[in-house]
Amino acid sequence: MAGHSKWANIQHRKGRQDAKRGKVFTKLIKEITVAARMGGGDPNFNPRLRMAVDKAKGENMPGDNIDRAVKRGTGELDGASYEEIRYEGYGIGGAAVMVDCLTDNRTRTVADVRHAFSKYGGNLGTDGSVAFMFKHCGQFIFAPGTSEDALMEAALEAGAEDVLTNDDGSIEVLSPPADFVAVKDALEKAGFKAEFAEVTMKPLNESPLAGDDAVKMQKLLDVLDSLDDVQEVYTTAVMDEE
Repeated sequence: MAGHSKWANIQHRKGRQDAKRGKVFTKLIKEITVAARMGGGDPNFNPRLRMAVDKAKGENMPGDNIDRAVKRGTGELDGASYEEIRYEGYGIGGAAVMVDCLTDNRTRTVADVRHAFSKYGGNLGTDGSVAFMFKHCGQFIFAPGTSEDALMEAALEAGAEDVLTNDDGSIEVLSPPADFVAVKDALEKAGFKAEFAEVTMKPLNESPLAGDDAVKMQKLLDVLDSLDDVQEVYTTAVMDEE
């Protein structure tokens, strides 16, 4: 595992997300709106909407906010029309970075993303320049101490495609993106609740960074993530715990 703790990095990431709860609602409302526009307003028949609504409920978003976002997506209420854009680039030490955005102003968004890359030591690349370094998948991470054999049996029965045990004892379950909700439900029914579960772009290889490089890279990621139009930031970089 290149001398770092997967579990420590996940906990660190969760802590950073918890610290940004004010922006979380805005991002979730955008995602719910777009998901409802693309796949309809019924979460039972729209897996992307179901995931977004589940995440919103997990953040204690009021039901009225969720309902309004769905209605904006289905056209029952007026609202901004967002488009999805992905930017790719490189950070410190050549670590790959992908930035997923939802925006109503493409010109503003690309300017903001390019400025963040150039100001904080990275550079924006072309479409496809780093996408091949990631795997689109459902990812579930379970705490060290989880029964590996029992989880593996439940995961494979649920339709997962891989189960990985990390050096620190945490266990990862990977699923096809379209099967994320079904696998999540089946695992929870079997008594396994993940500490962290999402559809993500998982790096195929990681780029460990330490010291000043790690600090600079974290700054770049934080600045990108703070942009209003940015929904998710993915990277091959792993900041070692000092």
